[in-house]
Amino acid sequence: MSIDRAIDAYLDHLTVERGLSRNTLASYRRDLDRYARALASSGIDSLGDVRAADVTGHLAELREDGLASASAARAISAVRGLHRFAAREGLVAVNVAAEVKPPAPPKRLPKALDVDQVERLLAVPGEDTPLGLRDKALLEFLYGTGARISEAVGAAIDDLDLAGEPAAVLHGKGGRTRVVPVGGYAKAAIDAYLVRGRPALAAKGKGTPAVFLNARGGRLSRQSAWTILHRAAGTAGILAVSPHTLRHSYATHLLDGGADVRVVQELLGHASVTTTQVYTLVTVERLREVYATAHPRAR
Repeated sequence: MSIDRAIDAYLDHLTVERGLSRNTLASYRRDLDRYARALASSGIDSLGDVRAADVTGHLAELREDGLASASAARAISAVRGLHRFAAREGLVAVNVAAEVKPPAPPKRLPKALDVDQVERLLAVPGEDTPLGLRDKALLEFLYGTGARISEAVGAAIDDLDLAGEPAAVLHGKGGRTRVVPVGGYAKAAIDAYLVRGRPALAAKGKGTPAVFLNARGGRLSRQSAWTILHRAAGTAGILAVSPHTLRHSYATHLLDGGADVRVVQELLGHASVTTTQVYTLVTVERLREVYATAHPRAR
C-alpha cells in the first residue's frame, strides 16, 4: 500500500475509533506528511518497503533539524502508530517501528567546540593522499559552511562556485535550498581535494557528481562522514563529538563574533528563528563563564 493511502486509513481510524480532537489530528497529519516526504526523498513510496533504519533515520533528521523534544516525541509517536496500525490491519507484514523510541528530553544545550579545539580537529587530516585531502576538505566544508553532514555528502560538483566570492548551494530538508559563503580555508582545502584527490577516487567509480567520494569512487555516506569526524576528533584528543558538533560550533562562533541571529538562521537553513535561538543561550552561558572568572566583583 502506498504511504499516502496508509496515512489516510490511519487518520480515519483515529477519527472514528479513537475520537481524537481536530487539532490533534491536524498535528498527526503534519507529522506523517513530513515522514512521507522524507521517505519519498529516499525513493520509498510504499509502506511495505520501509525498514527500521528508515524510521530511525527520520528520528535523527528531526533532531538534526532542531525540532523541540516534545514535537519530535509526538512526531515519532505518530510514525510508530502508523506502522503499528498497518501491521495490525495486515497492510504490511511487520511493524518495523516497534523498537524505535521517542527521544528523551534534552539534558543540556548543544555542545560547541572552542576555536582552539576546532583548529586542532581541522589540522588532523594532513596526509597528501586522495583520502587525506578528502577528509581535510570535508571537515573544513562542515565548519566553513555550517552544513549538516547529510547536506555535505549530498553536495554535487555543480553546487560549488569557488571563483570570485566562493559559495555553495546546500540542499536542506523539505526540498529547501540555500546559498552559503565558503571561507578561505575551506576553499583552499576543497580546491586541493578537487585537483589532487577527487580525480583519483573518481577513476575507481561510475561517474557520480558528488563532491565527496569514498575509496571506491561512489558517493560518501553519512555514516562514513561521521566516522571521519569521529576519528579526527579522537586523534585531536576531543571527546563527546556528535555528527552536528561542527555545525553547533559554526553557529556559536558566528554569534560570539557578533552575527545577527536572523543571519545565522538563514545560514543554518532553519525554518524558524526559534530553532536558532538555542545558540544564543549557549552564547549567554559562555558570557556568564567569562564574567565569573574575569570580573573582580563577580563573586
